Amino acid sequence: MRVTTKGQVTIPQHIREKQGITPSTEVDFIEEKGRVFLVKRKKEKAATRKFSKLRGLATVKMTTDEIMALTRSDE
Repeated sequence: MRVTTKGQVTIPQHIREKQGITPSTEVDFIEEKGRVFLVKRKKEKAATRKFSKLRGLATVKMTTDEIMALTRSDE
């Protein structure tokens, strides 16, 4: 296997399939005793995943000033 000028390599298909590595899979490189290992990154906690799925999905048709007025007291 050859490394490209950008430092990229192709993970063979049979290894990707066996390890469940898909295009969106996060991986890490671990260096140990002069060797380098590619490992799938552990999944995030469920709570973190829930919020990351919602990122950018706000549908409220209010201005920032209107939202801020709702969150501030009249004191």
